[in-house]
Amino acid sequence: MEEGNETRAITSDRDVNYVLTLEEIGNLAQEGGKPAETLMNVVELIARRFQTDVCSAYLLEPDRANLVLAATLGLRPQCIGTLRMGLHEGLAGLVAEQVRPIAVEQVQIHPRFKYFSESGEDAYQSFLGVPLVDRGVLQGVLVVQTRAAREFHDDEVRMLARAAAQVAPVVSEARTLDRFIAPAQERLWSLARNLWWSWDQESSNLFLDLDPLRWRELNHNPVALLSEIPLAAIERRATELVLHSRINYAYRRQREYLEADRTWGATHAGVLRPRPVAYFSAEFGLHESIPVYSGGLGILAGDHIKSASDLDIPLIGIGLFYSQGYFRQQLDIFGWQHEDYLENNTNTLPMELAIGATGEPVTVKIETRSGSIHAKVWRTKVGRCDLLLLDSNVAGNAPEDRELTSRLYGGDGRVRIRQELLLGVGGIRALKAMGITPGVLHLNEGHSAFAILEAIRERMYDEGLSFADAVSRVSRHAVFTTHTPVPAGHDRFNGDLIEEHLGPLADALGLSPKRLMELGREDAGNPYGEFCMTVIALKLCRRANAVSALHGEVSRAMWTGLYPEKSEEAVPIGHITNGVHVPTWLAPQMFRLYDRHFGPGWHEQSGDARIWEGIEKVDDGELWETHLGLKSQLLDFVRRRAVEQSLRRKEPPEVLQRLSRILTPDALTIGFARRFATYKRANLILADIERLLAMVNDPKRPVQFVFAGKAHPHDHPGKCVLQQIANLTRNSEFADKFVFVEDYDINVGRYFVQGVDVWLNNPRRPLEASGTSGQKVVLNGGLNLSVLDGWWAEAYDGLNGFAIGTGRTQSNADLHDSRDGEDLYRVLREHVIPLYYQRDPDGLPRGWIKRMKRTIRTLGWRFNANRMVMDYTLKCYVPAAGGTSADMSATF
Repeated sequence: MEEGNETRAITSDRDVNYVLTLEEIGNLAQEGGKPAETLMNVVELIARRFQTDVCSAYLLEPDRANLVLAATLGLRPQCIGTLRMGLHEGLAGLVAEQVRPIAVEQVQIHPRFKYFSESGEDAYQSFLGVPLVDRGVLQGVLVVQTRAAREFHDDEVRMLARAAAQVAPVVSEARTLDRFIAPAQERLWSLARNLWWSWDQESSNLFLDLDPLRWRELNHNPVALLSEIPLAAIERRATELVLHSRINYAYRRQREYLEADRTWGATHAGVLRPRPVAYFSAEFGLHESIPVYSGGLGILAGDHIKSASDLDIPLIGIGLFYSQGYFRQQLDIFGWQHEDYLENNTNTLPMELAIGATGEPVTVKIETRSGSIHAKVWRTKVGRCDLLLLDSNVAGNAPEDRELTSRLYGGDGRVRIRQELLLGVGGIRALKAMGITPGVLHLNEGHSAFAILEAIRERMYDEGLSFADAVSRVSRHAVFTTHTPVPAGHDRFNGDLIEEHLGPLADALGLSPKRLMELGREDAGNPYGEFCMTVIALKLCRRANAVSALHGEVSRAMWTGLYPEKSEEAVPIGHITNGVHVPTWLAPQMFRLYDRHFGPGWHEQSGDARIWEGIEKVDDGELWETHLGLKSQLLDFVRRRAVEQSLRRKEPPEVLQRLSRILTPDALTIGFARRFATYKRANLILADIERLLAMVNDPKRPVQFVFAGKAHPHDHPGKCVLQQIANLTRNSEFADKFVFVEDYDINVGRYFVQGVDVWLNNPRRPLEASGTSGQKVVLNGGLNLSVLDGWWAEAYDGLNGFAIGTGRTQSNADLHDSRDGEDLYRVLREHVIPLYYQRDPDGLPRGWIKRMKRTIRTLGWRFNANRMVMDYTLKCYVPAAGGTSADMSATF
């Protein structure tokens, strides 16, 4: 016999010895009766066939980020159902992570080896693991081990893989039908992996009840919580608290929500179903447990996608995954801000790798003159919508590019342009890889403007068009929202950075470097002008809008130079005023009150003014009592955080004791929480310290202040303003009436907007484009005390809050600030404080409550995200997608 034939014969013999037949698997199933028992029978048979000391089956948990031991021969039986490992851990995790066989002769020397002492595996040297895949979906990992070091040959690897393929259907059945993965846990994971839970109070309360302490310590992250609670503990807790019916109810409502077809979007936005909106934003503020946002822009984007989900608008968000997010804020003993950056663990976030049209994980590649940038794509479910986040931390990138998406707003101009190239060009390419052809491109601020150029390149390539013709076809589908009323706030890049990063794309577009720069210059004829992202967005998007009526006026004046043939009033920038997502920001107590008086399902019609008329039917005492309960929650939260901050700074016990008692529910409580940019003038209230002292120390009508907010790491003046505020908390004359809460995030903001009596907002008009924090206060019955800027300029009617100034400005900034400061004190002294403390015989501030009701009734419907997204849909998205039934504007 020839050598080759002899080898094939040996292999054939091994095939016969190792492979499991369908008949054998069927017999094992009959013997076991249940999938989990069948799995135990299978591992015993494989261990005998392969002559190994151990055979184990690890199943992928519903989170698809962890493996759990489901059956074993050789390891300790008590570990079944309790031994868990992340896909990033150990050799079994490596098999699942790479979806390929791994054979190791000496496990201790392998870099991914991890010793699980509870399993008793210390006696075993060799390892062979293969993925368990059923119908193209990873189900788990099959592992064999031996005490002696053993080199597994290629044919043995192949045979174990074949055996795994034969038993994979059993594994799949065990994952879905057997009690090994309990129905309660499975449904909890279904809730946790879709951010719908974050605006559904009943669902979030389920996770709170499982373990209240860990829920708070884990920053309200259900994925992290479920990842560390053993199955038995979940079942025990669910039984103790009778949670099973609540879990089933929440799961059923989630399914009904996701599968509903009679929605506002189905009626008004059907044209978007096959070609959805692609919504680009540099940040998305969805929940505190997903820290890939910094402030207002991100919160707005998060609220936009949530309301798009509620309305059933086909929309896909595109952003970047910042592995370290924005910074964590800590103040030192002197009140100075310090920044810490913590790594986000993707295994404890509700994300999975996006799968493309080919069935493989999506990756994108962007060419620059200095090399290519690669990225993978994460997919997050936000109700009915998807959010795609690009992540440059992948093999093949240069070290600087692996760190490219690590921090939000953290680098120099070179980092910034590379991030924006990845967001815009990479975002379009990710959509294409997933087989998605968007009908509308919505650029939320100029960071993503390069997306338009990539979309033009695609149309030129696909349809054989010239650049000019492709511009015409793409621009009619493009919508641009500008948020920045300050010229310095718009990203600009010099010609060298543009040529390095956009050069290959320009070549594909047939554009010279000069012509490309002209597209982004305010003055196309100025050879020294920089490339502005807002300018190219305005030039290449058919529809553009500001985010409030006043901001529209400011934007038209700012960019009138781009349209020399038009008057300022005719500059093509409209406005759609921002709104906030009602279920996210409305306190549960207020939600229940509205349920009783507005009628069932009222929040699904929250953009309808008639719904909010119901507030007039609410008893004054009921509304006031609800507000006082929320105020009490705020004060408890602030005290707790103040003590935690003091402990971190190792302050003496007497300080901790004092901080545990600061603030009183009897005092008028004024809140200020926002980014500490100097134009927002957080220190305007400090203009007259003596009057402020008299105000906060008035024994009959006291006032107290709670502050929060972050200054940009490079904004030294902003940090100085923050320090001024923080140091008042150490002034003995202010200490119990002035509190600064560190590390402002969505969670802190939620407590503030739900619990304050008055929301203070005093930017230097007209530098606040819109602002949304005060809109969140409106929903919860708080009153705004604000400069007539942004949204408040179109909201204030004289009786639904309070105004600082008359809306007039002064070219001298110091005089402007002095006038506003004087007016702030006047309004507080003459209007706000007297009205709050004017009580009837029942102790109710009737005049104040009347104003609370008016603010809810007149503003709740106008300044919520449902109204905003409906405006975008009817005025931008549907026309941009060619879905209007009549439009005569082109005939004039």
